Amino acid sequence: MGTWGSGNFDSDTAADHLSGITGRLVSEIEEAMADDPVVLEADEYWGVAVPCNVELLSLIAEQGHVGASVPEAAVVEGWKKKFMDVWERTIDDLGPKQEYKEDRRAGLIRTFDRLAALAEREHTAQ
Repeated sequence: MGTWGSGNFDSDTAADHLSGITGRLVSEIEEAMADDPVVLEADEYWGVAVPCNVELLSLIAEQGHVGASVPEAAVVEGWKKKFMDVWERTIDDLGPKQEYKEDRRAGLIRTFDRLAALAEREHTAQ
């Protein structure tokens, strides 16, 4: 086992653990994206959980710990396109107020764009 510091994430074991966590977040997103698009609608579980997972990946990746991995930016952009296509096509069925709809759309786009930017930096630095 390699240890390079006294922090919680400064060892091979911690890196393996973090890799497992980020891997599970990515796998859940991939599974949701591969499923019937109805699961991505705003009032469905994955319509809420996918953006949560994307944001969690960003929060973890921003820490710069060894073991935190994110997919390539093109993958994140594909997720964004599919998710937003479903969201745009179905959100009006829920009758949201225009202000909420505009704010939520902007927040979703920021969430995916943030991870895509992190992914771009990570994968071009390698």
